[in-house]
Amino acid sequence: MFWKAVVLMGFIFPFLWMISTSLQTFEETMTFPPTWVPSSPQWSNFVEAMSSGPFLTYFKNSVIVTTSIIVLQLAVMIPAAYAFAQYRFFGNKILFGMVLLAFMIPGQVTFIPVYLMLADAGMIKSLWPQILPFMSNAFGIFLLRQYFMQIPQEIIESARLDNASEFKIIWKIMIPMSMPAISTVALFSFVSHWNDYFWPLVMTDSEAVRPLTMGIAMLRETEGISNWHIIMAGNVVLVVPILIVYLFASRQIVKAFVYSGIK
Repeated sequence: MFWKAVVLMGFIFPFLWMISTSLQTFEETMTFPPTWVPSSPQWSNFVEAMSSGPFLTYFKNSVIVTTSIIVLQLAVMIPAAYAFAQYRFFGNKILFGMVLLAFMIPGQVTFIPVYLMLADAGMIKSLWPQILPFMSNAFGIFLLRQYFMQIPQEIIESARLDNASEFKIIWKIMIPMSMPAISTVALFSFVSHWNDYFWPLVMTDSEAVRPLTMGIAMLRETEGISNWHIIMAGNVVLVVPILIVYLFASRQIVKAFVYSGIK
């Protein structure tokens, strides 16, 4: 139990320190030993952080990009996973192997050809370069395929005997019975792309299309390297949506990784 508490504190401490620093005065952030509890919470730090740039635009861009990616990924992953799980066709294993191979190819390897392709298409000054390269998710296809394969074949055959189309089987059977896995994939995708910094840094050249992560990073330039109370206030704003989404999806994550028989 002691070691569990130590590990738990190792994960929680950075968040507590970030929140504490975001509510301190400039003088408190510079004192040694460090100030653990602010003498008087400085809620104005959040106002100052958000007024240092077009953060409403950054936030809107992050919401649009992240939501669009999740919707497109689900539209691609669910039919693809269903096909790999339910059909045996020529090249099935080869194609699925290529999906697994995508796990091992980081974005840092492909960003140059992707950038050149999108630049030739005239998309750099829009949000599309942050969306289109991520419209599929190899991990999501893999996880959903494994989940779909757990669904008894008898249920699917019964639906086909009732003249249900493949689309109806996916919509009425596969999706409801695989909701924990779908929710998990969506949450992982949300966290990954909401926090993404490298790809927007490469693919954007104007504030009109930059996401919140770049706005927070630029606080170090606009506020100065020493104003950690303002920088941490911006980081709190960045993290809060992730915590809210996780609180709603945490149960689904547990269900997705714990095998349960389908009754």
